Amino acid sequence: MAKKFNTQKELFKHLVENKELLISEKSSQNKQGDATNYVVRAYDKDDTEKAIENPSAFDGNKISVEVVINTTNIKDSHDDVHIKGIWTKSLRETKGIYLLQEHQMQFDKVISSDVKATVKEFEWSGLGLQAEGKTQALVFKTVIDKDRNPFMFEQYLKGYVKEHSVGMRYVKLALAVNDKDYKEEFAVWEKYIDRIANKEETEATGYFWAVTEAKVIEGSAVLKGSNYMTPTLSVNEKSEPLEDTPKTEPFNNTQYIKESIKNLKLT
Repeated sequence: MAKKFNTQKELFKHLVENKELLISEKSSQNKQGDATNYVVRAYDKDDTEKAIENPSAFDGNKISVEVVINTTNIKDSHDDVHIKGIWTKSLRETKGIYLLQEHQMQFDKVISSDVKATVKEFEWSGLGLQAEGKTQALVFKTVIDKDRNPFMFEQYLKGYVKEHSVGMRYVKLALAVNDKDYKEEFAVWEKYIDRIANKEETEATGYFWAVTEAKVIEGSAVLKGSNYMTPTLSVNEKSEPLEDTPKTEPFNNTQYIKESIKNLKLT
C-alpha cells in the first residue's frame, strides 16, 4: 500500500531520506508502460501520415513504419524525466531489439524483430504538442510482416496505433526536488526544470527522477503509454529489407560437419 503524506514537505523528506533505496528499487526492475496511470493526451494531431490512403484495398504483406518509442524532456506517469543522451550507450551496445505488442515477450506478440533504432531531435510542435523547446526521441524504423503478427499489422495499416512505450532498465538517475533545504536534489531540479514540456504539472508535483542513462530492452505498441508523446510517424508500403540491416549469412551445414569430424576425439 502506498505511503500517505499530509504535506508536500513530508513527501520530500521521505524521498530524500530514502533516495538510495528508491533508486535501487527502480534500478532492479524493468520499466514498462503503465496503462492504469497515464497522462491525458494534451495535443490534437493525426499522428500517422496517410501514406496508404485506402488500407482496405492494400493487398501487400509488408509495411514500413516509423514510430516514436520514447521522448525526453517530459515527465511521465512514473515521475521520470528522460534526459537527452539517455539511449546513447545502450544503442551502441544493444543488438536484436524487438517491437512488441504491449510489452509481451512472447512469440505471438512480436510485431517485428527487423528494427533499426535511432535517436532524432524534434521540436515539440513537430510532434503535435503545444509547447516550446525540443525533445530527443527514440525512434524505431521497422518492416512489419503480416505473417508475423496479423492483428498488429492491421492496427498499423489502419492508423490505429497512436502511442508506444519503451521497455527499459534504469542505469543512472537522480532525484530532483523543488526545495532549497535539500541542496543536492534542488540543484538537479534547477538544472532540468526549464527544459520540461509539462513544466506546470511537474511544478505542482514538486519532484521528479532525472534519468540520464537507461538500457533499451524493447519497444511496444500500447493503447496508453506512461509517456503520451510517442506517436506513429509514418506507415508506408515496403517490400525490401531495411537499409543498413545486417545480413545473416546462411548456415553452412556441410562445412560445420567437416570441421566437427576433423576436431572429433574418440575415447
